[in-house]
Amino acid sequence: MMRRYIRALLLCTVFAVFSGLYVYSKLFYSDGSAGGRRVFIPPRNAGARRGSADKTVPTNPHSYHHRYIMRQRSRVEAAGTGVQRTPQPPVMHLAVVACGERLQETLTMIKSAVLFSIGHLHLHIFAEDRLHDNLTQTLESWPGFVRCKYNYNVYSISFPSENAAEWKKLFKPCASQRLFLPLILKDVDSIIYVDSDILFLQPVDHLWAFLSQLDPSQLAAMSPEHEEPRIAWYSRFARHPFYGRTGINSGVMLMNMTRMRSTFFKNDMTAVGLRWEELLMPLLQKYKLNITWGDQDLLNIIFHHNPEFLLEFPCKWNYRPDHCIYGSNCASAEEDGVYVLHGNRGVYHDAKQPAFRAVYEAIKQYSFGTDPVASLLHPLGEELQKTTHTYCGKSHTLLTKRLSLSLGNIRRTSTRAVKKTEDSTS
Repeated sequence: MMRRYIRALLLCTVFAVFSGLYVYSKLFYSDGSAGGRRVFIPPRNAGARRGSADKTVPTNPHSYHHRYIMRQRSRVEAAGTGVQRTPQPPVMHLAVVACGERLQETLTMIKSAVLFSIGHLHLHIFAEDRLHDNLTQTLESWPGFVRCKYNYNVYSISFPSENAAEWKKLFKPCASQRLFLPLILKDVDSIIYVDSDILFLQPVDHLWAFLSQLDPSQLAAMSPEHEEPRIAWYSRFARHPFYGRTGINSGVMLMNMTRMRSTFFKNDMTAVGLRWEELLMPLLQKYKLNITWGDQDLLNIIFHHNPEFLLEFPCKWNYRPDHCIYGSNCASAEEDGVYVLHGNRGVYHDAKQPAFRAVYEAIKQYSFGTDPVASLLHPLGEELQKTTHTYCGKSHTLLTKRLSLSLGNIRRTSTRAVKKTEDSTS
């Protein structure tokens, strides 16, 4: 009798335990109607477009738990193999205009941008039709390990049809094309525009980062035309309004084109603000007899009336002969070196500023894949020693300070890539 009693007691105990577990599981996996319980929801993919994640949330609440387990498992497996999945950097949009005899200069600029870039570049190249084949052939001929760092579009030169001839002959051939980028590239949010005579001496990524520094009212970034008003061109000779104390130089111009397309600009022609596409032609008609530097002067007039829309960046991002021709006057370059070299006045192609020409020739002649320090930096250093009879040549260390760091980084990256390849094949 006692044994039967004990067996019955054990059966009741087991039944009670399983019943308790069943009730607990129901409460744990409930849909939260009891209130007060925090449900784990995995974080959204940082790269997902806002709003898209909401459409893919499963209706079954249990799946959150399973998604979490699978994600944790994939992380453990990735850690075990040494693979770290990092978010891809954003695509950087870079625009340039090539007309006349600027083909080789344009390709050398692109070469410098590609050589140092960390993220992926999308090149927007506006060129005369006769240059398209040469541009395409050269860009397709570069080695695969370089070619994978960029994609590109080549466009014909395009101005508003009713005033095309007037815009094309304004200042240098096709230079005013930059004014119409927000109207042509309607699907591009932001872009860096550079003249063809620009050379990057460090990654484009660092210049692209300025876009994230724009406050909500700013839609463009440029550097001053000069640092010293007493010898600056605009403060001495301009016959039209200009930005700030010395004007701005548009050879390197960052544009948030989404904002440019939607903003109303104050002006001295009407009492109401005008959109970008409404502003350009009336501005040209009013000032065309008073402007010397074409589209750059028009930009100075626009930002004179709208200074709150512009972010200034230091002259080291747009270093020109003006900063050294009469002695060094770019304090940021003296401290940090030159980040972006601007060879305006044709100095890459004459003997007036041999230090600028030496940098241009060194990058133009560099062969992708060779040791950048041995085949670019060292020969350049020897050439720059021959330029110290000029003021810019005396400041030649400013031209190589950032360049040497950039080339050193390329060498280290290449060495690691080669070693990794050798280890994987051994």
